[in-house]
Amino acid sequence: SGQKVCYGAFKNLCYKLAYFQDLSRRVGFQEARQACEIDGGALLSLESEAEQQLIENMLQNLTKSGSGISDGDFWIGLWRSGDGVATSSACPDLYQWADGSMSPFRNWYTDEPSCGSEACVVMYHQPTANPGLGGPYLYQWNDDRCNMKH
Repeated sequence: SGQKVCYGAFKNLCYKLAYFQDLSRRVGFQEARQACEIDGGALLSLESEAEQQLIENMLQNLTKSGSGISDGDFWIGLWRSGDGVATSSACPDLYQWADGSMSPFRNWYTDEPSCGSEACVVMYHQPTANPGLGGPYLYQWNDDRCNMKH
């Protein structure tokens, strides 16, 4: 499910945002990636601050639409491949876009990525959470375990 929105003025890109309040419908990273590919797309790759802002606006509009959106992070297409746990200081450089995009743009939350066993990335959407060191948990990125349900 989800609604497709296209922006002719923004590289003719189309986006499809899927949000499930029903926790049982949320999926892990690989399931989300497969769902996008089956639909002819890919998990979101963000190439610039302007595109990040566009996505934030889409999420804000969805929230204002009265759909009752609550806390729930969104998978994006950034992930770290490789086996095991990454602990080196080079870890942030190991993340890549699932669609092969080479964009260096990143929007990590303070102290992220934490690496370790967390190799897949979400965009925070936790409007009811108390702000942390990096401010509200809204729209910045966090690495998470790939099997978490978002």
